[in-house]
Amino acid sequence: MIFSFDAYVTAALFDRSGNAGFALGDGTVRFQGGETVEAHDGASLSACVHPSGEGLLSGGDDGRLVWARAGGVQELARVPGRWIETVAASADSRLIAFGAGRELHVRDAADAAFSRTFAHEKTVADVAFDPKGRRIAVATYGGAWLWYARIADQKPVVLKWAGSHVALAWSPDGKFLISAMQENQLHGWRVADEKNMRMGGYPSKPRSLAFLSKGSLLATSGANGVVVWPFAGATGPMGKQAAEVGYDESATVVKVATAPATSWLAAGLDDGRVWACDLTGQRIIPLKAEKGSQITALSITPDAKRVAWGDEDGNAGVAAVA
Repeated sequence: MIFSFDAYVTAALFDRSGNAGFALGDGTVRFQGGETVEAHDGASLSACVHPSGEGLLSGGDDGRLVWARAGGVQELARVPGRWIETVAASADSRLIAFGAGRELHVRDAADAAFSRTFAHEKTVADVAFDPKGRRIAVATYGGAWLWYARIADQKPVVLKWAGSHVALAWSPDGKFLISAMQENQLHGWRVADEKNMRMGGYPSKPRSLAFLSKGSLLATSGANGVVVWPFAGATGPMGKQAAEVGYDESATVVKVATAPATSWLAAGLDDGRVWACDLTGQRIIPLKAEKGSQITALSITPDAKRVAWGDEDGNAGVAAVA
């Protein structure tokens, strides 16, 4: 199933029913069934699946957070004059978090009156819920800030590390928080004792990261193949070597997506190709073999049977994993 949207693909996501939705740079959200909804007066900058599992949440450069479904759009929050460049949601807690400038905003999908705002010294680059959806990590300059999502007045835990942190992933057991940095490296913390973990050696910036194999592995972009770090045990990747899967010297992996409970992952390349792999066998399955514009959005269903992608020129697709 191939699509041509003529606008930058911000996100390609599967909702709980398995339907694919695409958030686009022209402010629309398109669904695989052909439905189009006008989400923003401007561009969609960030998106995730709604906590209910139905439809997408989209944050825009118009300062609006909306819930987009095939039948229409519902505005959930508005922050005038700000760009909503990152959004996350938790199916467990039903909470929604998004970054706008230096602020983290929290909403409750089950309670329209609930609202929390937390301020930071620098711009919020990414937000991520812990596995239970009770705590939120914020990537910003100088490290990651941890907030309890529902508590109004609190002092955050600040996990410090010099540099600009741009993307986050919690391990499924909540013990580790991993950050992609503006430099060619990751940084990690063991949350309980704030133990630092340096994870370097990348030839380019690792902007995309996701856990799989029930948390025993972490897959990242930033190299000629998918870089896979071992996370089994109390010390995570400390003292261990990463592996590289699907090495191809002619291209760089820029997006990864995982089916967390399985050993399956998908990779999107800077030359437009997309492939999937089961790490137990390491057989590469091409899903989009023709080259083109850089992949900008990628996801895989929890059962690892389908992959959705999009690129910077508005080309997109959904493919079955053989």
